[in-house]
Amino acid sequence: MEKSVYFISDLHLGLESKEKEKLKEEKLIRFLNFIKEDAEELFILGDLFDYWFEYRRVIQKGYFKTFTALKNLTDAGIKVHYLIGNHDFMHRNFFSDELNVKVYEDPIEVELKGKKFFLGHGDGLVKNDLGYKILKKILRNKFLQKVFSLIHPDLGIAIASSSSKKSRDYTAEKNYGEIDGLFETAQNKIDEGFDFVIFGHSHNRADKTYKNGRYINLGTWLSKPCYLKYKDDQLNIIDWE
Repeated sequence: MEKSVYFISDLHLGLESKEKEKLKEEKLIRFLNFIKEDAEELFILGDLFDYWFEYRRVIQKGYFKTFTALKNLTDAGIKVHYLIGNHDFMHRNFFSDELNVKVYEDPIEVELKGKKFFLGHGDGLVKNDLGYKILKKILRNKFLQKVFSLIHPDLGIAIASSSSKKSRDYTAEKNYGEIDGLFETAQNKIDEGFDFVIFGHSHNRADKTYKNGRYINLGTWLSKPCYLKYKDDQLNIIDWE
């Protein structure tokens, strides 16, 4: 029997109150356990955490159950891919070495079951967002990340958390005009020959056709948790619980 490919995005673990975070993580764990029997691959399209800064010997606490569930998937032979987003300030080797999750800093092009997919978080892909593109280059600069890592983790993670909130507020309040910039990017990719273009980032769920292709935005688990399932040449957005 053909197995499925799954996609999720923008859970922002760590953003809300302790009670809400517990419920959100429990939903995620149930989802990861749910797909274990059927999944061939899982793509996480960024911002799994509301902020992530990984020191050489330190990672932030609070996500043991999530890490365990991801490791259970990879131990079962399921490929897990993590395309980092604008709230993923710094990844080193924890996900790759400890969880066997493949991490990508940029959008990727993949072929799944004979179809061409362009996958990304979506940040920095809108033409009229020059300010964020400059900020992204600063945040992803390896030298500056190394300097920042010299700060004590308690202070560094507090700064990262504050910066994450400002980034989220900027994204929420930014007026990109009447045109959906990510859909415009998707149209360009479909013109290049991609069958499907999938993003997150904007927190606005979308499912649009263009010529022979299709653009999907997975929205966010902060408002309405969902996942995307690809099986038997069918691509469907499904609400989770």
